[in-house]
This record gives sequence, C-alpha cells and structure tokens, in this order.
Amino acid sequence: MLAVAVGLAVVFLLWAAFFAAVQEAFSTLTKGRAHKLVEEEVKRAELVAEIAADPAPTVSTALFLRLIGEVGFIVTVVWLFATRYADALWSWAVSGIVGLVGLFVLVSVGARTLGRQHTVAVARRTCGLVRFLTTVLFFIPQIMILVGNVITPGRGYPDGPFASEDELREYVDMAEAANQIEAGERKMIYSVFDLGDTLVREVMVPRPDVVHIDESRTLRQALRVALRSGFSRIPVTGPRGLDEVIGIVYLKDLAKRVYDEPGAQSLEKVSSLVRPVTWCPDSKPADDLLREMQAARSHMAVVVDEFGGTAGVVTIEDLLEEIVGEIRDEYDQEPDPVTEVRDGVYRVSSRLSLADLGELFGLELDDDEVDSVGGILAKQLSRVPIPGSRLIWEGLEMTADQYAGRRHQIATVLVRRAGDEGADEEPGGTPGTVLFVPPPPEEVGQSSQMSQDRVVVA
Repeated sequence: MLAVAVGLAVVFLLWAAFFAAVQEAFSTLTKGRAHKLVEEEVKRAELVAEIAADPAPTVSTALFLRLIGEVGFIVTVVWLFATRYADALWSWAVSGIVGLVGLFVLVSVGARTLGRQHTVAVARRTCGLVRFLTTVLFFIPQIMILVGNVITPGRGYPDGPFASEDELREYVDMAEAANQIEAGERKMIYSVFDLGDTLVREVMVPRPDVVHIDESRTLRQALRVALRSGFSRIPVTGPRGLDEVIGIVYLKDLAKRVYDEPGAQSLEKVSSLVRPVTWCPDSKPADDLLREMQAARSHMAVVVDEFGGTAGVVTIEDLLEEIVGEIRDEYDQEPDPVTEVRDGVYRVSSRLSLADLGELFGLELDDDEVDSVGGILAKQLSRVPIPGSRLIWEGLEMTADQYAGRRHQIATVLVRRAGDEGADEEPGGTPGTVLFVPPPPEEVGQSSQMSQDRVVVA
C-alpha cells in the first residue's frame, strides 16, 4: 500500500510538472517566433504557429490540468502521512511541508524554468497532445473562468488572467537587459501599457486653461485669437460659456474663408464656420479615446464631467505624449527661472514662486491659494492669460510673455516695478491694486467678458 501511495504521488507530481512546462512554453512563445519556425520548415511548425496565434485556450487547459496534478499530489501526500501516523499531530505539518517543497521546487521553479529555456522544443513535442486535450477539455476551464469573472469585482477577462501585464513587463525588462531594445523603447512600451489605465481626465487640458471664443465674434477676431494663442482648433461657445460649446473652429477654415472673401472677416461671425464637436466623458480610458479619435479622424474632443458640464478638452497630441513624452517644437524652450532683460525688467518663469519673486524685488509676497507667478496671474485676471495680458499686483507690473509646452500655457512673465518706464497705472493706484489691460477688443478670444477696455479691481 505504501508503494502504491508513493507511486501515485510521484505520478501526480510529474503530471503537474509536465503541464507547468507546457503552460510556460506556450505563454512565452510569440507569434513572430512561431512564424519563423514555419519559414524554416521546422517539423510541426504549422501546428505550433496555429496555437501561438491564440494561446489562451491552450494555456488555460494546461493550467487546469496542472492544478489537477498539484491537488492530487497534495492529497496523496497528506493521506500517506495520515494513515501511517494517524495519532501524531506533527504528521499534518510534515505532509504540508513535503507537499509545498515538492510543488515549489519541481513544478513552480524547475518545470517552468525548463519550459521557458526550451520553449520551441517543448512546444513542438507537445503541440499535438495539448491541441487534443484543449479540444476535449477546454469547456471545463472556460466555464470556471466565466464563474470566476462573475464573482470577481470589476471587468473580467474572457480568456482568464493567465497572460498578465506584469509578465509582459518582465519580458520587456529582459529584452532591455539583453540589449535587444533601448531604455527609451522600454519606457515607451511601458507607457503603452499604462495608457489603458489612464483616464481622459488625467491628460486633458483642464477647463481653466481652455482658450475659447464666443460665437458672436467675427472671423477677424477668431483669426487673431488663433494666431496669438498658437492653437489651430478653438472651441466656440454660446451665451453660457464653456458649458455651451457649439462647435470647433479651425484655423485653416478661417484662413481659407478670409483669403477667398476678404470682406467676410469683418461681416461674418465665427459661428458660421464651426465644425461638429466630439464629446467624451472624463472617465473614459485614454486608449479607447485614442482609437475612437483615429477612427473618426478627429483631433480634438470636449471632455464632460459626470454632471454634464465641460471639464476640459483633449487632443490627439495630448494622448500621444502619454506614450512618447513631451513633443516640443522649434519654438519651445526651457526658460531660465530669472533673466534680466534690461535694468529693472526681468523675465521670470511662470513657475517661479512668489517668495522668490518677492526676494528679487525686496518685497514680501504671499497668497493663500496660489504660490507661483503664473498662478497669481491667472487668479487675479480670472481668466487664462495670453501673451500681452498685464497685471499690477502688490506694486509689481506683470506681463504675460511667451507660450510653451503642448498646452500652450504661459511659460514666462515680464516683471518690473509698477510705474517704471511709463508703466500703465491708474491715478492714485496703491499696492494691492489689480490692473488688467487686455488686448484690443478685436483680439479678444477667451471670454465675451473681456470686451472691456480696462478692468480695475481695488
């Protein structure tokens, strides 16, 4: 009886090891490698390539059969110790340790290592058997996968989670370690994996940074906004602002219309050239949106939040930069934090802290809500600053200078003491006075409220 039990345990262990090697081999085998075997006319290469084209059924069946062997081995070992040492409590612990060590060393490590080291050999020698077993038994693991997906929170996987993203990342790391790919290529592949886990709200241009134009503006005003902002596609809004986007106006449409009919630039409204809007919820995965925008040949989408309001906009460039990194053109430069343009006038980075700006001019600057030059400029103006927007705050005159980056945000600001070199200042102005001198009305493009010549807030 003892010999039978030991023999049965060995059979189950070898069974589990065999299917562990098969599972690892077909999980590792790539379509490209299988096709290369076909081109080299290797024996059974056609069947191997057929399995590699859709390995999930084979991997699921191999895993199912492997688990049968592992469970059988554990049960046999426990039964063997329990019958021979029925009165000894230690027998349960020893049987568990023996089973754990045997499965870990011979199956999880040994067999899987052989399957990965000799992928092609294992696949060629077992492809016929595993194809037969998959045809006969695949419905059993498939039913179990469906049951597992039902009881598991979230979206399940139709073929099971056996070819995990973590394993694919490991393959990428191995390829980099073997100098088959560069470090930059590895980062790009990782970014592709991460794109599926990235929501649109994480990559969009948020609502406060969206440059838009009112539908009542003329083509000339829209053209100036496009040229000054650097955007070729601008949302057109109705009376309710960004919560009523009626369409997108394209710079090329504006240029063509003005070129064909010069008089239209002052007579026609921008609403006459709008194109339909592509809408997108802010909870949509970024990779899904990228595919949809490619299929629809759309380069910009308006993002809405759960309440139906406009949360921001997203472009194909925003999505692609999640994969390849920041796309900078010849006009994008990384500004120095502080550069003296001339005596008393400094070009500072919009990210410069208010404390550092105050130290530059010998002032104590602070704000409860923002801590950067760009932040205070946007807050006090109550709108997205564009080049030429000016502000007098705490005795300093700030002028938005240059755009940079994919979102065309203000990167540098010209700062000097208010009143120097003929700076605009209201009579009797005092520190703390906010003064905004916007561009001329025909150049305004971000809000219909900006048609005022001057806004002064004490």
